[in-house]
Amino acid sequence: MIKVYGMDSCPGCKEVYKQIDGNKNFEIIDIGEHVMNLKEFLRLRDREAVFEEAKKGAYIGIPCFVLEGGKISLDPKDAGLESLE
Repeated sequence: MIKVYGMDSCPGCKEVYKQIDGNKNFEIIDIGEHVMNLKEFLRLRDREAVFEEAKKGAYIGIPCFVLEGGKISLDPKDAGLESLE
């Protein structure tokens, strides 16, 4: 299962949510829904190099995808989805 970290108020996340609606291969983790979800995401963001560019640009780094093999990506294409461009 692919975990998707995001928030309902994030336009890019909303686009991803539309693409994965009803797909049991994805689990949405809304970081704005509960502080535990936010803490889980921040642990990833604090230790993973994939977030360095987002941090430099003062971005949150969502939507974020944790793929089945454990790879973390900020690119929807890595999760088999359409690009957000």
